[in-house]
Amino acid sequence: MTASLLGAAAPGFDRPLEVLEACHGRIARQCDTLEKLLAHLPAHGADAQAQQAARAVLAYFDTAAVHHHDDEERNLFPLLELAGAPGACDLVEALTLEHDELALLWRRLRFGLQQIESGAASLLDEAPARRFIALNRSHLEFENTHVLPLAREVLGAAEIERLGRAMAARRGVPFAGQL
Repeated sequence: MTASLLGAAAPGFDRPLEVLEACHGRIARQCDTLEKLLAHLPAHGADAQAQQAARAVLAYFDTAAVHHHDDEERNLFPLLELAGAPGACDLVEALTLEHDELALLWRRLRFGLQQIESGAASLLDEAPARRFIALNRSHLEFENTHVLPLAREVLGAAEIERLGRAMAARRGVPFAGQL
């Protein structure tokens, strides 16, 4: 485990499934921020708090969330399929389609959030924002209750290490033991 700047311990890439689960928690918190922003904007417009919230959501979904989906699609999902996990092909197809829908919704939200961040707009298109939040929440719940337990059941130590190494490399950080 590594200590973050906030003092909380975060799992290291030697425990990649725990890293993915921690990412799910961060995505959920960013969805909470987006939901609060939707409620804040009608009364307060793009004030300093709204701009800060928009900046945080943009920063997270433009970087960490992209890495997270790559971790799953390029590394975890293929490992589940190679391990012969029951229903893995259907599972991977459904989750990848949800990732695609989330990416489309994000592209629709991104410009509006940039406008709020800069103070140029005071409202956000609520329908795609609410769909983005709801789809993220149901997607995360499914992955936490089905995908991660399945991965813990079918992946061996070598596959877990391969996943962790790929995730660390994607972020340009050393894998535990590589120092």
